[in-house]
Amino acid sequence: MVLIGEALLLNEVSPSPASAQAKKADATQGKVPEDTWVKLCDKRQAKAKDKDGKEVTKNVNECITLTERIHPHSGITLMQAKYHELKIDSEERKAFEVTVPLGAVLPYGAAITLLPNDIWQKVEKNEKLEKAEEEKLKSSQWKLTYSICGPAGCIAEMEANADFISKLKSSAGFVLESVQAPMGPIGHKVSLKTFSSALANAPTDTKKFADAKNEMMKGIYEHRQQLLAEYKKKQEELQKMQPNVGPKK
Repeated sequence: MVLIGEALLLNEVSPSPASAQAKKADATQGKVPEDTWVKLCDKRQAKAKDKDGKEVTKNVNECITLTERIHPHSGITLMQAKYHELKIDSEERKAFEVTVPLGAVLPYGAAITLLPNDIWQKVEKNEKLEKAEEEKLKSSQWKLTYSICGPAGCIAEMEANADFISKLKSSAGFVLESVQAPMGPIGHKVSLKTFSSALANAPTDTKKFADAKNEMMKGIYEHRQQLLAEYKKKQEELQKMQPNVGPKK
């Protein structure tokens, strides 16, 4: 996988339903949290068959702690990262998953590099890392394997063991790296400032989160329609200004 120094690090300013909710909460302070993490949980029952083929009811407990960035004009998911906890009766599965746009070069996989606070501050300011710092980060890089691609993008995942989660909590941020055709290596800087608190606190109301996302996507769509209408109007005005170059009768 590529190193941070070889990847194009993106500085996106893009909305997310989690940060939209936090923005309202922090309006009086005039601050907008970056890469706000939010935990969503669901408890349900599912039908399945046991080893003898008999139908049984299983208890499903699922939580995801996620952050995402949505393109402010197209609505495309630029990046999503989530810690996925799934428990079906007594069986547990914990995974860390990332989603990147379609066009990912799948054989390269994806990777995240966890950054301590001192190096994170330099990466945030786009300062060049020393060779010793880059060498240090090699032991903090984790590889993810792509599992599926769909309309929302390509998903890569890895098992999230206790050691990984502990390091995730103690890091200031990480760089998500992938290879996108035709651009090449791409890096997303993701803050972990609110990850630990989101994971430890009670989950966000799922309906409120869904409503916030729907409202955000509606605003993006309406803004896009406005831009298209303005573009069409300008094109029509330009055509009226052009001399008649058609064949003379």
